[in-house]
Amino acid sequence: MMKTRTYAVAALGSAALVAALTAPTAFAAPAPAVGSGASANTAVSAYTASKSGEKNEAANRQFFEAVMKSALEKQAAKPGIQVVTVRYSTSRAPSFRSQISQSTSIWNSSVTNVRLQESSSGYDFEYREGNDSRGSYASTDGHGRGYIFLDYRQNQQYNSTRVTAHETGHVLGLPDHYSGPCSELMSGGGPGTSCTNARPNSAERSRVNQLWANGFSAFKQEGALSKIR
Repeated sequence: MMKTRTYAVAALGSAALVAALTAPTAFAAPAPAVGSGASANTAVSAYTASKSGEKNEAANRQFFEAVMKSALEKQAAKPGIQVVTVRYSTSRAPSFRSQISQSTSIWNSSVTNVRLQESSSGYDFEYREGNDSRGSYASTDGHGRGYIFLDYRQNQQYNSTRVTAHETGHVLGLPDHYSGPCSELMSGGGPGTSCTNARPNSAERSRVNQLWANGFSAFKQEGALSKIR
């Protein structure tokens, strides 16, 4: 089991700490060339375990922090609203719109302090699709900018909605925990291809609610966008 880690979340603009959590489908869209997803300069956290986990966990935290900052900046224009809305685009992942919609519904019905919403402009992150030998992953360039890449082959081997919901979990602040059981969404491909659970467990739901409640609270208390960095 992954050891529990504690992280300082810069996005909260304070000393808030984040503790890490201890029917395949065929797609008809044309497939880009292998490796057309993340470049050599990006860090990825794949649906199945990779060798450079610690480096990728740090990059994923930057991705999450950037998404939170972007969402909270938009939230500033809507005083009084308690739920933070995170906007995403599916324009570069047309084959997976159904899975993304299902994943969004799952997360929106599972947590209360953040809401996912599709948007054609002004979005905080995007989904992409294609072929990549690393499979599906959340990708970042190390400076907070990122996207979710959905690999065709892996989504035929594993339950596609689970893959999508898992990668979306990174956007919401959750790390990988490959040694976990199938009931744990962030165990990813660890339990094998027979695992079809696409819902976060109670600990994962609680963690996401805590992260976004703390972020929103810090934002309101400090009263300045410059403090969320």
